[in-house]
Amino acid sequence: MLCLEYISDESREEGGLVAFLVTATGTILSPWSSTDLNGDVINEAFVNTRPSYDVLDYVDQLIGSSNGGNVFPGATIPYGMAKAVADTDSESNQGGFTTDGSKITGFSSMHDSGTGGSPSLGNFALFPYAGCVEDDVNGCNYPKKARKTAFLNGTLKASPGYFGLQLASGIQVDMTAAHHTSLFRFKFPATDQSGNVSSPLILMDLTDLSDSRQNNGTVNIDGTTDRMTGNARFLPSFGTGTYVAYFCADFSGATIRDNGIFANSRASSDVKSLTISRSINGYPLPGGAFVRFKSPGDNAIIARVGVSLISSEQACSSAEEEIPAFDFAATQKAAEDMWREKISPIVVSTNGVNSSMLKNFYSGIYRTFVNPQDYTGENPLWKSDEPYFDSFYCIWDLFRSQMPFLTVVDPSSVTRQVRSLIDTYRHEGWLPDCRMSLCKGYTQGGSNADNVLADAYLKGISDGVDWQTGYEAVVKDAEVEPFDWCCEGRGGLDSWKSLGYIPVQDFDYKGFGTMTRSLSRTLEYSYNDFVIAKIAAGLGGKEVDVEKYITRSGNWKNLFKADQTSFINGTNTGFEGFFQPRYLNLTFGFQDPLKCSNIDTNPNSVCSLQNTGAETFESSIWEYSFFVPHDQATLITTFGGPAAFVERLDYLHDKGITYIGNEPAFLTVFQYHYAGRPALSAKRSHFYVPTFFQPTNDGLPGNDDSGAMGSFVAFSMIGLFPNPGQDVYLIIPPYFENVSVTSPATNKTSTIRNVNFDPSYKNVYIQSATLNGEPYTKNWIDHSFFTEGKELVLILGSTESAWGTRVTDLPPSLGTYEGFGNYSTNATNGSARKRAKRYAAADLSGDLGAKNGGAY
Repeated sequence: MLCLEYISDESREEGGLVAFLVTATGTILSPWSSTDLNGDVINEAFVNTRPSYDVLDYVDQLIGSSNGGNVFPGATIPYGMAKAVADTDSESNQGGFTTDGSKITGFSSMHDSGTGGSPSLGNFALFPYAGCVEDDVNGCNYPKKARKTAFLNGTLKASPGYFGLQLASGIQVDMTAAHHTSLFRFKFPATDQSGNVSSPLILMDLTDLSDSRQNNGTVNIDGTTDRMTGNARFLPSFGTGTYVAYFCADFSGATIRDNGIFANSRASSDVKSLTISRSINGYPLPGGAFVRFKSPGDNAIIARVGVSLISSEQACSSAEEEIPAFDFAATQKAAEDMWREKISPIVVSTNGVNSSMLKNFYSGIYRTFVNPQDYTGENPLWKSDEPYFDSFYCIWDLFRSQMPFLTVVDPSSVTRQVRSLIDTYRHEGWLPDCRMSLCKGYTQGGSNADNVLADAYLKGISDGVDWQTGYEAVVKDAEVEPFDWCCEGRGGLDSWKSLGYIPVQDFDYKGFGTMTRSLSRTLEYSYNDFVIAKIAAGLGGKEVDVEKYITRSGNWKNLFKADQTSFINGTNTGFEGFFQPRYLNLTFGFQDPLKCSNIDTNPNSVCSLQNTGAETFESSIWEYSFFVPHDQATLITTFGGPAAFVERLDYLHDKGITYIGNEPAFLTVFQYHYAGRPALSAKRSHFYVPTFFQPTNDGLPGNDDSGAMGSFVAFSMIGLFPNPGQDVYLIIPPYFENVSVTSPATNKTSTIRNVNFDPSYKNVYIQSATLNGEPYTKNWIDHSFFTEGKELVLILGSTESAWGTRVTDLPPSLGTYEGFGNYSTNATNGSARKRAKRYAAADLSGDLGAKNGGAY
């Protein structure tokens, strides 16, 4: 039996009464601990109660389906190859479907999610008609532009493993998916638009979203089974080369009346196969197949579409194995169960939290599992027993939070993804920085697969991973320049080794790529070398390598110009010292520190991969100035100390220079931790997440980038944010009273509990903390928190405190922290309480160090 008693506990609440549970035997159970007050572990079944809600109820796949989020909102399973959705003719249809009022052009089975670049995949779309004009197959429109139609408002529904809507023609289309197979259910009106008894027709189009078909496309209809098979060659959306995709389509639910092929705008049931050329004047010729049915008894027809990158035979085999009986309900339930299994390890208290908050949280988690895609067994490029994953789109986006998030909640899949990356190196010679549709994607900055491997290695990912080969791969990135470094490895390595930076207008004759981004590449290469040193140190016996790469990780300093100023609209910002591009002769060039920033009003600023691009990629020097993830201590000193660092970081955010809709902004939200101001990280997080991330169709501030934005939201709301490539999570209060994460690797549950939780989020500042019942003052934790099932209890208040502010509390840094005071933050003693009151009196928006005599 349990009863509730109130006991004075001055160590937790000054002068307050706290509710405790007391068992029949007199054991006192703390509400914020999994131990009793004697330190004994209590019943885990009591502590780790399961949620009273279904996590899938709070997943909204349509978040980010407009306003450039480019999210795939359709039916799939975690990491699934088959991704079924309605395709629209929007100019922002990279994920297939958009909620911007665009018209439906078809229903296809392969997609990416949240990407930029050109529209991705969308191969072999189906399109239904209730009947053709005058019952003539040529009375239906076949080309994409001619057939497109609206869908009815209010009919759109999506849930994990399901997507459905009703076309303006009255046809209801529902879809679900297995790993390589989509199931489409078309429910037709009893009569067609002319009032005749329905004789439905479904066409299969040999093109993709961006009409990129190359060479010949083929389709064949089996005269015995009426099965459609075919293939075509396409372009990737953000890379080089081509790929061939294959399909296998079967139909159930009605007697087939006839079938055939179409070319251009004409169709014939007399012809059962088609090979169609690439294009005329750059536009692929419309072509494909159709099947027409007698009126179905229940007006429903199911199409089963298997997809493959190996052969049509393999597509058919997958379809037959995965969905043998065309059972829509069973397939949908199986998909739901897979999603529930992936998402359920994260449980939150719903106390005081509205459904919008929960929807934002769990939808973000959902999106982290959509990409990359598990193409194991579907790689025609080499034979291997290793896993193969695709749609790393791109690692420059994913390494910062999406991959670290999966390491927490799905380490077995990350293990397979790391093995896939290493196997790609084995067979193609380099780790990819971006990959889609079997093709090499464009490298945006550094060799950022190095960061992914280091993050996984440091967090114990090991099952079946050949880390010696993994180390060989990252060292090759650092030492050998590929001929075509636009898509792998690094460019300018001779200059990197001799000068210690990538020069603007570098003379690089050994390899070729877009000769821009010299500044951002220098900063990213510096970090890449640091994480290589971390792997080398962990493997052991590589002391020379450790020293070399640690030394090279300091190359970022070579682009710092101490007297460089920055102006906004002609007014000096007051800050001096910025990174600047540098020439081969050691002299500095110039790039306005605000160029390519969120407040850059120059329409001619080019900040991507164009030959006329800037020396930073998709970001400004202002923002890149903070990208020294491994040596924040030295960066803080370089900027003039912790007070000056905070002032500059505040300016970056307060003036809107940073853009939270792009990944370089992520870590800047939490970098106050390194300056001893973790409260300001909490403050920034509680501004950005509710302001820029909404549970609405247009609720993302930019491309979701394969779940990068979703993982930023999820980590922020859990209250732990990674510094990727290091075993570091920065602590802020979770957005929920309690958060529990069960590690699939160890089956142990870690918990973060907020005491004094306030649903209005006024109490977002940590006053004190305990870890497994012991006082804890560090403002960061490591990965063992998750794998060992630890408990972190945070006592919250409405004002900034001294918690997490000492040098000994700060996250690891390569350099030495300087300019900080030395004081205790043990909030259980009186002197700490006095300091907390002093901090409470400080203006949080100002500089705390300056208000207290500059002493930290």
